[in-house]
Amino acid sequence: MLKKIMLVTGLLCSFYFSLNAQNDVLIEAESFLDKGGWMTDPQFIQQMGSTYLLAHGMGKPVRNASTRVELDEAGAYHVWARTRDWAPGNWEAPGRFRVHINGKALPNTLGLEPAWGWEYAGEMALPKGEIRLELEDLTGFEGRCDAIYLSQTNQPPPKSGKELKEWRVQKLKEPVAPEVTKTYDLVITGGGLAGCAASIAAAEQGLKVALIHDRPVLGGNASSEIRVHTLGIYGKFERILKLIDTEHYPNGSSEAIKDQEKRDRNMQKYENIDIHYNWRAYDAVAQDNTIVHVDARHTSTGKRIRFKAPLFVDSTGDGWIGYWAGAEYSYGRESVYKYGEAWDKWGELWSPEEADDAVMGSSILWQTEISDATQDFPAVPWAMDVAEDHEATAGEWYWEFSRNDLHQIHDGEEIRDHVLKAIYGSFYNAKQKPENANYRLQWVSYLLGKRESRRLVGDHIFTFRDVLDDARPRDSVVVEKRDIDLHFQQNLEDENKPDFLSKALFYKTERYYIPYRSLYSRNINNLFMAGRCFSCSHAGLGGPRVMRTTGQMGAAVGYAASLCKEYGVNPRAIYEDHLEEYMELIEKQQGIDFRN
Repeated sequence: MLKKIMLVTGLLCSFYFSLNAQNDVLIEAESFLDKGGWMTDPQFIQQMGSTYLLAHGMGKPVRNASTRVELDEAGAYHVWARTRDWAPGNWEAPGRFRVHINGKALPNTLGLEPAWGWEYAGEMALPKGEIRLELEDLTGFEGRCDAIYLSQTNQPPPKSGKELKEWRVQKLKEPVAPEVTKTYDLVITGGGLAGCAASIAAAEQGLKVALIHDRPVLGGNASSEIRVHTLGIYGKFERILKLIDTEHYPNGSSEAIKDQEKRDRNMQKYENIDIHYNWRAYDAVAQDNTIVHVDARHTSTGKRIRFKAPLFVDSTGDGWIGYWAGAEYSYGRESVYKYGEAWDKWGELWSPEEADDAVMGSSILWQTEISDATQDFPAVPWAMDVAEDHEATAGEWYWEFSRNDLHQIHDGEEIRDHVLKAIYGSFYNAKQKPENANYRLQWVSYLLGKRESRRLVGDHIFTFRDVLDDARPRDSVVVEKRDIDLHFQQNLEDENKPDFLSKALFYKTERYYIPYRSLYSRNINNLFMAGRCFSCSHAGLGGPRVMRTTGQMGAAVGYAASLCKEYGVNPRAIYEDHLEEYMELIEKQQGIDFRN
């Protein structure tokens, strides 16, 4: 019988294996040796349980993903794949794929069930020794595979939830805790501009820094994978931010690749910053309101590391570290009466009479190009319930989706898929016109560019009232002059408009200031936050959510962390006991003088 099944690792240091069963094997798709044209997608781990492979071919089937499995005994094996139909309806599923073993396709097409679960691929007699396993994409439209399960008994794994999670742990023989522990002066989770700037500021002050980031490149929304240009001013931190920001290219432009190379090159110069690419945090444990460690998992190999430090920074955007540690947070719009965030000209669009769960949405950028010949694009009937009769040959920031009954974190996969339907359907509609015959899709991101989700609560909550009152707290460390800019869906104003396009509401202001007290948690003693999860109201987030401003937050936090280490204190003590020294350190940076 099967004694041990192990994936051959090649360049990767280890993969998942199963020792407990004599007649089955679980293979995590993200651990395939050769991913071919499939993409590793870790965005929705907290919702569906795992990283998965995505066949993102923009309408053209991608190259097969493949790996090798060693079988100790020949036999007849049943094969299942964990997958889903992401656009269920009365048409062929767009994400169809097949499993091949040793060059032969199993009989059943997969990607047909409306919810994540195990679909049966078929049965095959397999020889002893090495077998080759492949995933064949059939459509180029977001086929997705989480795992493959081979068993000599005709019993599928648990479908979802706690039962599936426990089953996976058992099959993969995962230890209770990560087997590797690393210790630093400062642990930063999230490698967007805020996390990068915090890393640089802290490292330049001599701290040993861990930067945990779940993608192969840094930058978050500014990365070459999402391609949003950076907005905002530099404040006191021009030198640092110029190492990691972007030029003002059109959103979605391939010019983002040049800035990506600059950013990664500059970050890698710092010997005391350990950048953990492709590691996604999955837990933060606090004792007595103090974080003890953050645990992270590699998005392909499944290896785990425990990160320990006296200080932590949450720059995840979604506030995950604070959330796991028990930090206070908010989500949605506050009542106008809570902070007095009214501006008569616009009324309810700023702050409603009653609090609700409305937030700014998430975008997917995309670009087309005009070729010298006619370019085919397949029919996408499964996208038309979203796109309807809308036509487009390019996307911009206003391709954005939010709905009160969909949570920007918990329903992230549905939100991403909704925007993909809008893109593919709108492009197909445009292609029906002769003048667009030569257009082809050049690039479509599959990663959500988020604007708003959880906002962690600090000692000061930055609000739209602070802008209206021209508040200048003595601990101001971030300054911005960009308009307050809140988004809402166009169909809220005109029901005939598509639900995937937004409008922006602007309030012009000369300058506003964000205090240090908005950059550390009110109830978790050793937690900083920098980025869009900083302490603010919904309306207060409208302006400072852009990336140079969040980069300022990161730099300010990095400098504060250095004083925390020097004096052996937590973030609040910098405001209460060392503010003058801290502000002097900030003022030494080249940029705007906060005192004028």
